[in-house]
Amino acid sequence: MTPDEADAPARADQDPRPAGRPRRGLAEKRAAILRAALTVFGRDGYTRAGIDTIAKEAGVSTRTIYNHFSGKEELFRVVVEESSVRVREAQLDVLRRHRERPGGEPAAELTALARAWLEPMTTFPDHFALVRQIGAEAAHIPREVLEAWQEAGPHATHRALAGHLAELAGRTALELPDPARAATHFTLLTATEVVNRTYYGAFPLPAAEVDAIIAAGVRTFLHGHLPREAGPPR
Repeated sequence: MTPDEADAPARADQDPRPAGRPRRGLAEKRAAILRAALTVFGRDGYTRAGIDTIAKEAGVSTRTIYNHFSGKEELFRVVVEESSVRVREAQLDVLRRHRERPGGEPAAELTALARAWLEPMTTFPDHFALVRQIGAEAAHIPREVLEAWQEAGPHATHRALAGHLAELAGRTALELPDPARAATHFTLLTATEVVNRTYYGAFPLPAAEVDAIIAAGVRTFLHGHLPREAGPPR
């Protein structure tokens, strides 16, 4: 138990104040704590981040943090889950936008989808800084937290991508007997190299290089998922 945890007061849901007394600013303080924690965990990692550092970043006392969260593990779990949900919603929005697009050739549709699928890595830099730290510290992070992160983010978006590819196959010549496996192939071929080489967006590649990676990935994907009589992808 850390000194901060030893001095931790009652949680907010055990607030000793009279029930009728308004508790102004609690939501705002909680949001400030979560924003600060996302920054600190993304910068320092789970094991090195301290409650006192997060409190300073948020402009609150450690007592205030313990009024909202039982300790660092719960705070980290909530940060990971809420940040993952925001990114998940952005990726689901990518799929919604692509469903509304006029239909086209599979190569064009998949190329546009692959480009858009990478967008959240740029628009949510704090989240992907956190993901970098999770990858580096996985052995030291509580397993329940890792599982919650996977379910809130990567697993959910993978299922949605598989469903989208199945829809695409239903209206094109694509053959996808296993949409979940196809979704794995698609991300490995069009996104993984970009993710790995940029360290989740920390060191962006030139746009032309990203386009070349995506184009090669889409060609390879189509080679495995178009019937032979459809001819080679263009």
